[in-house]
Amino acid sequence: MKQDSNLQNNLKSIRTRLCMSQQDLANLAGVTRQSISGIESGQYAPSVSITLRLAKALGCQVEDLFWLEQDLPQIEAVIAKSVSCSQKLRVSLARVGGQWIAYPLIGKDAFRQDMIPADGETVAVSHPVVGSSASSSDAGTSPVRVEELPSISKLLNPKGESETQTHTDKVKVRLLDDNLATLHNTVVIAGCSPVISLWARATERWHPQLRVQFNFANSMAALQSLCRGEAHIAGMHLYDPVTGDYNTPFVRDILVGRQAVLITLGVWEEGLLVKSDNPMGISTITDLVDAKATIVNREIGSGSRSLLEQTLQQERVPFHAVQGFNHVVYSHQDVAQAVALGVADAGVSIASVAAVFGLGFIPLQRSRYDLVILKEYLEEVPVQQLLGTLGHRLVHSQLEVLGGYDISKLGETVATV
Repeated sequence: MKQDSNLQNNLKSIRTRLCMSQQDLANLAGVTRQSISGIESGQYAPSVSITLRLAKALGCQVEDLFWLEQDLPQIEAVIAKSVSCSQKLRVSLARVGGQWIAYPLIGKDAFRQDMIPADGETVAVSHPVVGSSASSSDAGTSPVRVEELPSISKLLNPKGESETQTHTDKVKVRLLDDNLATLHNTVVIAGCSPVISLWARATERWHPQLRVQFNFANSMAALQSLCRGEAHIAGMHLYDPVTGDYNTPFVRDILVGRQAVLITLGVWEEGLLVKSDNPMGISTITDLVDAKATIVNREIGSGSRSLLEQTLQQERVPFHAVQGFNHVVYSHQDVAQAVALGVADAGVSIASVAAVFGLGFIPLQRSRYDLVILKEYLEEVPVQQLLGTLGHRLVHSQLEVLGGYDISKLGETVATV
């Protein structure tokens, strides 16, 4: 029987994974080698009897071997990041603010440590690109004079682009399975704190039906992602020297006309990461210049870069006087790795990351890390389930053992805007 064009099979993949030849499988299933070849090439549709024998021979379910292409639904989604390539993309999906959002799994976004499984694959772009917002990795890294410490508006919009720009790219996504319930029960958090992933995994153990998607982004990029409707929650740790407050002034500036709450995830120690024995004897930011130390910096919009710039301003040290000021990396882990490997002598990060990498740590300040949540999302059950675990012992124990992280105010609402 000629193969139905909608009938797909995974026969060759499973057979070769088991180190079987076509003849080996034919012998086990009691069919001819030509039948195996015809099925794998899509030229022959097996009978029910042959299908069952093949599944038994390979030790799997029939559904693992054969499926109808039309069984996998397609949905329309807004793509969260403009991409220049026209090829099909692996994406993860979530429902945010009444629409599907597709997050391209490309480059470093495709990994945490292992590769991230995809929920679907794009099949067509249905709308042209109308506008896009700058990603954190596109931010400029030119040296800034000490008297030009960025204002809130500059941090919010380092390239001077319109703050109302949004992604309007829409794509058709072919789901890789039919578990729409999981996609509907996905909470998306954008942020840079390593404890978010610990919190997420602990929450998923407590609520097995809930999925937490952690999209890595610096503080300002996370807040912009929330504003664009790409996340339910944004994590941030930005200090405003004018008001002496954390995070709230930035939220007020960018979420104009929208209501949100800020919930504390903890207070962490920020400072300089150095070699474990601190061979250069660094104890202050000024020592970086005196010792001719080389640093790695973070991108514009990150709390670590903001801390470095504010401290240099206080010490009246020009940015360009610090070697490596323009050497930008994009995460706390990248800073630690650069110091651990000897690429740099120092970099600004947090105490818990220093401990994990076995590095020395010189504290500069204690920073409050807040979760920013639009009020419209607070009534959604998955979001409520996630926030409800902030008081759970399983979450507390994961954060306590990190060190350098004060969770005494964990879960407290610190502001409403």
